[in-house]
Amino acid sequence: MNDQRDLEVMIASRFPIIAIESQEESRVLKLLSRIAAAKSVNCNVWSVAEGLRGPLSGQPAKPSDATQALRQVDAAGPGLYVLLDFHPYLDNPVNVRLIRKIAQDYELTPRTLILVSHGLKVPPELEKLTAHFRLSLPDAEGVKVILKEEVAAWEAANPGQKVQGEREAFDTLLRHLGGMSGEDVRRLARSAIAENGAITMEQVGRIVSRKHEMLAKDSVLSFELDTGRFSDVAGLANLKKWLEQRKAAFLGDAAAMGLDVPKGIMLLGVQGCGKSLAAKATAGAWAVPLMRLDFGSLYNKYVGETERNLREALEVADAMAPCVLWMDEIEKGVATNDNDGGESRRLLGTLLTWMAERKTKVFLVATSNDIERLPPELVRKGRLDEIFFVDLPDAKSREEIFRIHLKRRKQDPATFDMPSMLEKCEGFSGAEIEQAVVGALYAAHAAGEQLATANVIAELERTRPLSVVMAEKIAYLRMWAADRTVKAD
Repeated sequence: MNDQRDLEVMIASRFPIIAIESQEESRVLKLLSRIAAAKSVNCNVWSVAEGLRGPLSGQPAKPSDATQALRQVDAAGPGLYVLLDFHPYLDNPVNVRLIRKIAQDYELTPRTLILVSHGLKVPPELEKLTAHFRLSLPDAEGVKVILKEEVAAWEAANPGQKVQGEREAFDTLLRHLGGMSGEDVRRLARSAIAENGAITMEQVGRIVSRKHEMLAKDSVLSFELDTGRFSDVAGLANLKKWLEQRKAAFLGDAAAMGLDVPKGIMLLGVQGCGKSLAAKATAGAWAVPLMRLDFGSLYNKYVGETERNLREALEVADAMAPCVLWMDEIEKGVATNDNDGGESRRLLGTLLTWMAERKTKVFLVATSNDIERLPPELVRKGRLDEIFFVDLPDAKSREEIFRIHLKRRKQDPATFDMPSMLEKCEGFSGAEIEQAVVGALYAAHAAGEQLATANVIAELERTRPLSVVMAEKIAYLRMWAADRTVKAD
C-alpha cells in the first residue's frame, strides 16, 4: 500500500476532517509534510505543548488553549491543520461546534483538519464530515527494506565490521517481524543486530518473544509460540493428508502451479479430541506463525469497538502472512442473535467480507463444538475449503495417544499392558486419556512406586468420560456430522 498516495487522494477528495489513529506520529507528520510540499499548501501543526505552529497570521494562541487554536484556524486561510492528541478536547461542545463550523465552511475556505491520535472517537455530529485513514503495516518487502536499512546503519556506525548471520535466522526474522508498525519493526530489527552484530536463531527467539509481549498489550490476537508437530497428534490421518497436499500451494506460488491458495478449514468435534492441538500443529507443520483470536478480548462494552478490534486483528494477520489464524470456539464470537443490538451481525459481516476479499496467505482454522449455532453463510464452501469432524478416537488412535503421553512423561509404553488399557478407555477423548495418565502418575508417586498398568486402569475406572456424562448431546453431534462433514481420522 502507498500511504502517501492514498492520503493525497483522501485530501483531494475534499473531506474537511480526516481522523488518523496511529502510534506513529512522526511517520504521519512526515507524510503530511511531503504532501503539503508536493501540493504547495501550508501545513500547520497544533499540540498542547507547543500550540499552533506554521505560517499563520494574527496573535498566536496559548499552547494549552485548544479552543483559541480552533478560533485561529477558523480565521486562517486554506491549508492543512494537524491537531495532535486532540481527543481529550472533543468532549468540549464549544470545540465540537468550532470544528463543525470550519468543516462546513470548506467550500468557501478549503481548510482540512487532520486529527492525529493513538485513539479517536469522533463525536456523532462530526462523523459524516470525517474520513478515517489508517497507516498500513509494512508487508514482507517493507520489513526487508527496514531490516536492510538497520544492517547498513550498524555497519556505518562500526567501520570495518559486517553484520554476520545465518540465512535461516534472517528469513525467520523477516517472517516474524510482520504484523507490526514500521517503528516497532525498526526497533526490533535494531535490537536483533545491536548486541553483537550477528543475526542468529538464538537472537531471533528473543526478538520473537519481545514482539509477542509488545503486541499482547493492545491486541486481541495472541501469538502462540508452541505450535506443535503432527507427530504429537494421534490419528487425524485424513486431515494430515489434506494439509500436506496443500502445503506447497500455500507456501509457494499457487498461481504458477495452477492452484488456488488454500483458505481455511473448520474443525468440528467432541471436546477434548484434539481440535486445538490440530490447529497448532497446522502452523507447526507449515513452519509459519500461529495467531489465536480471543473472542473474549474482542468484545468491548463501547458500541463500535468490537468491529474495530476485529478489523485491527485481521489487519495484523494480513501483515503477518503467510500465517495460520486460529479462531477457537468461533461460535462464541459470531453466532448471531437479536439481543445484542445487531453487534454480532456486524461482526459477522466484517469477518465474511475479509474472508471473501483477502488476497494474503492467511490460513483460517476455526474450531467449534456447536456448529448449529453458526450462520450458514460462514460455513458454506467458498468461505472455507472443508469442514472436518474430529470424533472420539478409535482403538488405534487411543493406543497412539497412550504412547505419546507416556513417552512425554519418560515412561516406556512397551512395559504397559496396552490391550487391557484400551479396553477400559472405550469412549474416552484424547484429553481424558492424558488426564488418566497424569492421575495415575500422581497415585503411583504417592504410593512410592513406579507407574504401572494397574495405576492407569484404576484411574480410567474412576473416570466418567464426556461420552457418558453428555451421551445424548454427543450422539446427536456425531449423527449430525456423519453426512455433513469429512472425517478427520
